[in-house]
Amino acid sequence: MALKLARFLLKFALGFVLLSLALVIVLRFLPVTYTATMLLDENSVTRDWEPLSDIDRNMVRAVIAAEDGKFCSHDGFDREAIEKAIERNAQGGRIRGGSTISQQTAKNVFLWQGGGYFRKGMEAWFTLLIENLWGKRRIMEVYLNVAETGIGTYGVEAGAERYFGHSAARLTPDEAARMAAALPLPKKRSVKNPSGFVRRYGNTIRARIGVVSRDGLDACVYE
Repeated sequence: MALKLARFLLKFALGFVLLSLALVIVLRFLPVTYTATMLLDENSVTRDWEPLSDIDRNMVRAVIAAEDGKFCSHDGFDREAIEKAIERNAQGGRIRGGSTISQQTAKNVFLWQGGGYFRKGMEAWFTLLIENLWGKRRIMEVYLNVAETGIGTYGVEAGAERYFGHSAARLTPDEAARMAAALPLPKKRSVKNPSGFVRRYGNTIRARIGVVSRDGLDACVYE
């Protein structure tokens, strides 16, 4: 009985590895048309895939400034941020994460929203795969196309059209910063008329865009 169970688990693990490898390789070249989050969204979904070459560099710099300043230097995991998040969470209060753009992309594309150790373990596996099989430029391209940017709105192209009435190919630093400021909670944070924390956070991101540019923190996306 134990031997049969061991064989089943081995076959299951091997099948999962092969299937996940195949899926990651395919999506290295094809657009991600739908994600679990999109399919489960109760609102009418608006999305518009755009290659990274048609997305303003200000948007790339804004999400790096807001979400993951070490995007070009880490291997998919910001261990310092994870340790800080663990320390903060141990103190109680609102749970905070230490996810990188790579981890968020893995979750958004291959998994579902929510926590739990099992989901986090799967996220780590897919993060490892996309870091090694996609590379930084593709990770950024997919992230900017599948991230939720508003109610029923996915990707920065759909977001730019919704909020500013024009393509993501020409976003000002201020527009990019406002979209990046809303990314963690796009259903609750206003992009068009930000106030309070969102406005202040957007201004902070706007200033950090210059730092990302000056220090070449987005270089891996364009090399």
